[in-house]
Amino acid sequence: MEIFSSLPDPLIKNDFQTVYSPSDDTYLFIDFFKQNVNYNYFDGIEISKIKKILDMGTGTGIIAIFLQKISDLIPHFNPEIYASDILEDAIECAKINEKLNNIKNRIHFIKSDLFSSFPYELKNSFDIILFNPPYLPSLEYKESKRALLNKDITWNGGYKGFEIFLKFIKNFKNYINLNPPSCVYYTSSSYTDLVELNNKLKEQSLSSKVIAKKHIFFEDIFLNRLQLI
Repeated sequence: MEIFSSLPDPLIKNDFQTVYSPSDDTYLFIDFFKQNVNYNYFDGIEISKIKKILDMGTGTGIIAIFLQKISDLIPHFNPEIYASDILEDAIECAKINEKLNNIKNRIHFIKSDLFSSFPYELKNSFDIILFNPPYLPSLEYKESKRALLNKDITWNGGYKGFEIFLKFIKNFKNYINLNPPSCVYYTSSSYTDLVELNNKLKEQSLSSKVIAKKHIFFEDIFLNRLQLI
């Protein structure tokens, strides 16, 4: 039952050139949760079992803010929501948007390169992690004007497009709740070698499933659910 399908998206302001503005990949998360979260279940997970949620690479903070708004509407759904980003500008931007949406300092912000600056007490505590990583391969775009002008960490996922995500994978088991049904939601692109990526995930005893997709020009963007096998 789609309870929140008509819920307005958060108000977002972004005056920072370095911060990734919400785009089609961002709304894959939001649109999926609008259709798959209700008063009892978060995409099949009992609401009462979700205690901590992490929005990694939060950017403008839109996903964390959206989830906080959902939490405010659901009785007995009171997770601590964390939002992290490598950029100080992103943390500042997300805090501005938190106030813009009347959240009142309820989201916990962490400036960190992936998990490198996370406090010890957060180890194995997150039931849900959301990550919209840089997923475009620098190999594919090395001649583009944007790549020549600067190394944009908001889109450049590495030589093959998934190196940043694999770096995340190496450490996320230290911070996700190891008891099922905890999971990671992440985006990927048809511009990368998805077969190779999935093989690398299987090597780490991880199962990945495509749960939403959007076609844009010559690219498919996927929203995936990742779980421990």
